[in-house]
Amino acid sequence: MKNSKPYYAVIFTSTQTEAIEGYSEMAEKMENLAKQQKGFIGIDSARNEVGITLSYWESLEAIKNWKANTDHLFAQQKGREQWYNWYNVRICKVEREYEFTKAL
Repeated sequence: MKNSKPYYAVIFTSTQTEAIEGYSEMAEKMENLAKQQKGFIGIDSARNEVGITLSYWESLEAIKNWKANTDHLFAQQKGREQWYNWYNVRICKVEREYEFTKAL
């Protein structure tokens, strides 16, 4: 993901409960819904012992609107009640980025 101006990253780190029924479906639904939100830039995710999802946004206002989305609020509630033992959310401003790709 290349973005020429500063943008924001929301870092969601979590540990899950044993009750994962419906989790994958909800995660996919939330990713698809986030992609439709104004100001959404992209998403990266890794899930193992600790789950880490990073979503990228154009502004703090876009993040606030996503947090208040009705379907997202429902998913947050289900997460607290059923899927997560713990989670942490960090919101960071990305000033610059760079990457490396090995030539084939």
